[in-house]
Amino acid sequence: METRKQITVLLLLLSLILALLPLTANRSFRGNPSGLLDEVLSDEASFGPDQVAGFIVKEAPDVQLFDLRSAGEYSEAFIPGAVNVPYADFIASDPDIWLRDSTRKMILYSAGDAESAAAMTYARGLGYHNTYFLKGGMDEWVKTVSATEFEGERITARENALLETRRRAAEMYNELRSLPDSLKARYLESKKFSARKLDGGCQ
Repeated sequence: METRKQITVLLLLLSLILALLPLTANRSFRGNPSGLLDEVLSDEASFGPDQVAGFIVKEAPDVQLFDLRSAGEYSEAFIPGAVNVPYADFIASDPDIWLRDSTRKMILYSAGDAESAAAMTYARGLGYHNTYFLKGGMDEWVKTVSATEFEGERITARENALLETRRRAAEMYNELRSLPDSLKARYLESKKFSARKLDGGCQ
């Protein structure tokens, strides 16, 4: 509910924000606020932690994750395959730098919902409808993939597959966190965003 309120307020302010920014062909409001509100509040505007874990395990080539937290937070821990674009940079820059590949799902996340939902609303207001946000942010994702123990008497095939995906995603996450500093620095350098075309998806 809190996220819904924040998005509603953001939409009311979006036209003012855009009026104050230096507009380019990629930074002009598209569509109507009412339609955008319905769009960003729908379930289809976000992915849950288990869905994102599935993308990571499959190394989905049509998905790109963006970590909107600070560079310091990102260097401590991040979801495998994510590139770091701090929230302030995302909002201040020409969005086409980050989102020009319309064939891919661009999933934004921060620690919780607030910044990623706001960034997605901003992007969709500019016409980038291939942007989504991660429900609950990184905090909820880590909590979810860490829950790999079955609680019950009889596990179904679907539940078993879900827990296996969580286990594999958690292993990938923990492997990155446990890299020696030298290797971790090289990995982080390779995942820095540049203006070149993003490649590799969730790898």
